[in-house]
Amino acid sequence: MARKDRNTDESYAQDVFDNPPQGPIGVHRGNRSIASRLVPFLIVVVIAAAAGIGTWAAMSGEGSKLFSGGNSASSSTSASASSSASASSSASSSASASDTSSASASASDSASASQSPSQSATQQASSSASANLSTQVRVVNGTRKNGYAAKQAAVLSGAGYTNVVAANPSGNLPSASVVWYQNESDLATAQDVAAKLGISNVSQVTNLSAPVVVVLMN
Repeated sequence: MARKDRNTDESYAQDVFDNPPQGPIGVHRGNRSIASRLVPFLIVVVIAAAAGIGTWAAMSGEGSKLFSGGNSASSSTSASASSSASASSSASSSASASDTSSASASASDSASASQSPSQSATQQASSSASANLSTQVRVVNGTRKNGYAAKQAAVLSGAGYTNVVAANPSGNLPSASVVWYQNESDLATAQDVAAKLGISNVSQVTNLSAPVVVVLMN
């Protein structure tokens, strides 16, 4: 190889190192644009800001409040809607039950009102039919009221009894007013007589002077 040395001025043949590429290389590269130089800096700033916000939200609990706040609002809205629907249903059910009860009570009262007179008439007719108005009834005055036995006998006569006698007491008297009857066949008549005179005590006694005896006491 022949190359010219700088000191000796000798000539050498040229090689690859004597033919460098065109343009600046290495530290001699050209200047880049401002935008290309700012992009890495902006990326670093954005990442740092995002990391800072995420760290603050995690440590302060604001992030969980935001998420839980949305869920709580949805839950509250659903609960309010459910409560309103339940209240409306309960009110409707109560109103329907009240209306049904009122209608039933009105129907029952109407039925009672229409049946009561007929039932009373039936009971009175049954009592009158079972009582023998021709049975002898003796009314004894055990009070100190003069003419009281005759007055009560007139009540029975006005009720349809045809054989009523007023009499004075003899022998032992009961402590309260009573209607005595002698036989079982006279029980219905004795009960009817007691009802006509407002006496509650009715009992069977043998050896009476009449089939039915009324003893009036104070």
